[in-house]
Amino acid sequence: MTGFVLPLPATPSVAVAGSPERFAVRRIFCVGRNYAAHARELGNDERDPPFFFTKPGDAVVDAVVDAAVGSGTTIPYPPLTQNLHHEIELVVAIGRAGFRIPRERALDHVWGYGVGVDLTRRDLQDEAKKAARPWDWSKAFDRSAPCGPLVPAQKSGHLEKGRVWLAVDGEIRQDGDLAELIWPVPDIVSICSEAVELRPGDLIFTGTPAGVGAIGPGEKITGGVDGIGEIELTIGQPGP
Repeated sequence: MTGFVLPLPATPSVAVAGSPERFAVRRIFCVGRNYAAHARELGNDERDPPFFFTKPGDAVVDAVVDAAVGSGTTIPYPPLTQNLHHEIELVVAIGRAGFRIPRERALDHVWGYGVGVDLTRRDLQDEAKKAARPWDWSKAFDRSAPCGPLVPAQKSGHLEKGRVWLAVDGEIRQDGDLAELIWPVPDIVSICSEAVELRPGDLIFTGTPAGVGAIGPGEKITGGVDGIGEIELTIGQPGP
């Protein structure tokens, strides 16, 4: 029997709303510039086709407001940045494998939905853009994908509209609606599956509305998506 030279790493996972069970995470895909207002605030053209970047599965961390699984979490302010940004997003959890999925069948592959924050080291991203380099160091760092409990699609339904919001210390920073998505969930699932075979455990962060901004140590983030739930997390002191 074949063994491993090192112990197997822990399986990344996300809480499931109202349940002690968890959703094992395989990969994390993120969609860039999927709200017109956010694309414009970064100086980009909202008519561009969608593009994707990735985060490692173990970048996920609980950001929960759920009596069954706890409340809140603290994330150390990450290294190498002086400009950490918040980006609130609807998260799609894939429950059924598929490659080149037709748009009209895309929702059959969705297990559920959650609320996530794409944390971004914006200063590193700006430097990468200027040098035409990959974004990895600005997006794919430790604990860069806080995510609230997932809600099974059979309970939430497949949302086409609903408020998406984020506040810092109680002050609303982002306030949009799923109806403003340039590429709705069926499009995103279908387009992503043109490049990779989606598998159970994959998460897709679907893009953020306008209002992204800097956050610092000691600040508390709350946010939510109507019909899915809310999240809560605090930015701690700098750490690994």
